[in-house]
Amino acid sequence: MITLDGKLVSRESTELLKVRISEFQKKNGRAPGLAVILVGDDSASQVYVKNKIKSCESSGLRSFPYFLKSDTDRSELEDLIRSLNTNPDVDGILLQLPLPSQMNKEHFIELIAPLKDVDGLGYDSLGRLWAGKPRVIPCTPKGVIRILKHYNLEIAGKRAVVIGRSEIVGKPMAQLLMMEDATVTVCHSKTKNIDEYLRQAEIVVVAAGRPRLFGKENFMKNSIVVDVGIHRIPEGNGTQTKLCGDVRFEEI
Repeated sequence: MITLDGKLVSRESTELLKVRISEFQKKNGRAPGLAVILVGDDSASQVYVKNKIKSCESSGLRSFPYFLKSDTDRSELEDLIRSLNTNPDVDGILLQLPLPSQMNKEHFIELIAPLKDVDGLGYDSLGRLWAGKPRVIPCTPKGVIRILKHYNLEIAGKRAVVIGRSEIVGKPMAQLLMMEDATVTVCHSKTKNIDEYLRQAEIVVVAAGRPRLFGKENFMKNSIVVDVGIHRIPEGNGTQTKLCGDVRFEEI
């Protein structure tokens, strides 16, 4: 058994990225800029945004973080996105999901200029991905493929199962695996007898959105399991919390 070390792959990718950022800076007289917008106080989102800001700092990117309250007016978020679309120092805009329930995510994602849509969630970006001609690939699925390739794990011809069908992970993950010539099944909350699919899968990417849902009994021996879930759950007497995924990692 091997453990797929995402942090190791991340560090190596960051070193390669630093070279590209340096070349960009020499050519343009400035570092590339990433604007990250967080609306509300979702705990998992706060972890993501904090890590993104740290990654920008460590790689040489300029970071433009915006933290808005959960009751932020719709027009305020619209105006912010439009201003970032025209800001020459901002090359990418990332709207952290989920948004508060009263906000329509599709509306705000579509406000982001396609060339600054670094999450690849706008209709223009998604259409290019499903056509097999991606401009930008959603970062989590792209990271999964990069990890598999880092460890020289064969994807072509393998039976793969993706658990989850979200626009940000499940759907693009399935497409990327198909682009790598895997045979892909997408399972979700309405899938009956999900274990039948899992026990035949040689590659499983779990994005179910439920903490510690799957364990040793769910997977075929020697299958490759990549858990992209992230949750903050109580620990000990309940006054502290810890991060966990969708899979009971210690079992497998």
